[in-house]
This record gives sequence, structure tokens and C-alpha cells, in this order.
Amino acid sequence: MSLLTPTAYFPPATWFAAALEAGSWEIEAHENYQKGGWRNRCEIAGPNGRQTLSIPLEKGKHQKKPIREVSICYRTDWWRAHEQAIRTAYGRSPYFEFYADALFAVGRSHPATLWELNFRLLTTLGQLVAFPVVPQPSASFTPRGSALFLRETDLAEALPPYPQVFTDRHGYLPGLSVLDALFCQGPVVARLKGPVI
Repeated sequence: MSLLTPTAYFPPATWFAAALEAGSWEIEAHENYQKGGWRNRCEIAGPNGRQTLSIPLEKGKHQKKPIREVSICYRTDWWRAHEQAIRTAYGRSPYFEFYADALFAVGRSHPATLWELNFRLLTTLGQLVAFPVVPQPSASFTPRGSALFLRETDLAEALPPYPQVFTDRHGYLPGLSVLDALFCQGPVVARLKGPVI
């Protein structure tokens, strides 16, 4: 059964483990935007603990707007702030220098929609680590129950703990964005295993 998730901004690492277990991964491309969840935000481990990064969206009634039409607001230089936060959190991690520039280049290109940004980041990340499950947009709206549905708020069970940049300050923080596992574990991200389903 295919894994089905909403679009997400640097989704939790547990989603990648679930995709590996399922063997295929679809991103719901025909839903309407819903506030909350991971569609336009992610959590990283910064020097002060968990830190949420949120993408500002253009004003309007997003609740009923098709997910592929939700526009990103670039009136502020939010991407630069996100880049700086990610650099502060992971600049000293073992694999930061191997992956950061390629991911930052996607954000610097200023994709117009949330869908485009998220999908390009996910695709780039998959290519960087040769992730064996290639996420695909869903062909039509998929009702829950016809696929292994992972909601944006599902963190499932934690992956086995691994060394994080600020473990000495905050202990192990589960359920973070895949960025944490990527920069701390490197290509191991392509083989994440965990009791996630």
C-alpha cells in the first residue's frame, strides 16, 4: 500500500522511514489547503531547543484554495531568515557542507507556490542522498483508507535516537524535520528505519 502524505516543508524524518517501509510515496496534490500541520512549516533543533520555521503565504482564504495554487509571500526576506536559522542550527553538523548549498539554491530561486517549493525541496533532497522511493504527486484526490495515510501532524513513533548537534544541551529531540537527520546522519537518511507505521 502506498504512503500518502500532504505536501510538507522539509517533512519529518519519520515520513521517509514510512515511505521506505511502504515502498512508494504519493503527495496529495488535489486537496484544498488546510492551516496548521507541516504544509508550510517545519521544526529544527536550534541552540535554544525546538525551533519552528514557517513560510508566509499570500493573504486570502487558503482554507478552500487548491493546494497547488497557494502562493508564497515574498514581501519579507523570510528565506534568508530560514537559511540563517538552518545554518545556526546545523552549520557544525557533520554533513551540512555536503547538502546545504543545493537545498538553499531551491529556496533562493523563489518558487511562486508552496507546492512547487515543497516538491522541489523534496526532490532535491531525494537526489542528494539517492533516496530509493521517489515521491510522486497523486493523480487524483485519494480518500483516506485507500492508501496508507500519514497526516501532517503524525510524527508516528520516534526513530532510534542519533547524535544531534545540541544533544548536550537539550537531550535527543524526536520528530524533527528531515533536515536534522540529513545534516547529522548524512546518506544514512536514505536507509532510515523505525517503527513508524
